Amino acid sequence: MLAVIAAVFALALLLFMAALGSSAMNGSEAGTTPHTIGLLLSTGGVLVSAVVLWIAVRALRGSLRASREARLGKVLDARATAAASVQDALLTLGLGLTVLLILLGALMLTVNDGIIQKTFLRWDLMAESAKDVVAAFGLNVWIAVMAEVLVLVLGLLLAVARLVPGRAGRPVRALAIAYIDGMRAVPAIIIIYLIGFGLPLLNLPLLSGLSPEWFAIIALTLTYSAYAAEIYRAGIEVIHPSQWSASRSLGFSYAKTLRFVILPQAVRGVIPPLLSAFIALQKDTSLVNIIGTMDAFNQAKFYSSASFNLSSVTVVAVLFIIITIPQTRFVDWMLARGMSRRGRAGGK
Repeated sequence: MLAVIAAVFALALLLFMAALGSSAMNGSEAGTTPHTIGLLLSTGGVLVSAVVLWIAVRALRGSLRASREARLGKVLDARATAAASVQDALLTLGLGLTVLLILLGALMLTVNDGIIQKTFLRWDLMAESAKDVVAAFGLNVWIAVMAEVLVLVLGLLLAVARLVPGRAGRPVRALAIAYIDGMRAVPAIIIIYLIGFGLPLLNLPLLSGLSPEWFAIIALTLTYSAYAAEIYRAGIEVIHPSQWSASRSLGFSYAKTLRFVILPQAVRGVIPPLLSAFIALQKDTSLVNIIGTMDAFNQAKFYSSASFNLSSVTVVAVLFIIITIPQTRFVDWMLARGMSRRGRAGGK
């Protein structure tokens, strides 16, 4: 039944794509956006829909074959064939829905005489602003890198302070908890605003004379060190208590146990979540424009104000996508590798 539904859906998708492409081409002039989209639908869209239909036909054939095998008493063969047919049918539905979503996006570009494309995707304006926006984006990267280095250090100190044992460590733990909870509760943009405009008013030696870029680094460090501290703490607390006991029984002090036994094991486990936090930090560098830093977003806003168009801001979005998605995939790879290693260790 599922294979039949997939086949009908794929055939309808193919006919719909061909009819829509032909209608778009016939109802528009050559060289216009609707005509180009119609051409793409009539060629690439129909070709992709044909591939989806081929998979659907394969699913249907597999379903019929499974029925024949079941009638002949080949139960195991019938189950395997039926499972493959179900997978093909589900693949057909998934690919078909993906094609429809892409089609919807393409159609949105032509709505109201292509107003969406003209507002966000003016290629001439994107090309005009790209050089300055990319140059300003280097500041975003520099702020992110400097803040990440400081976050690694301050976050670890906060995590250790929160885990100081004994009654003597209660005041230290209380201060660390208060800092972590407070910084995690306040939005990053408020911290940036308070630091960027507040420190210059204090007339403090060294700090008040810093540039807006360093105010941004300080603000992001204060904010994300609280998140990093909780990540570190989670990694430390995962280590089995027997590791602490064994180290202390050998005469190691608390500090040496933490340094030589616990932290080396904990740090390996917290690298993926730390990288995820740093991805969020990189995106939040776009908030620093409120204190006057000439980052990519601020540069793009100047162009958008001059042209009354948001295509330059789209360039900023593309730049963040370019640096963020590879890091996200790297985090996924590290998590998968960690799970694979734990699986092999458990098998032994």
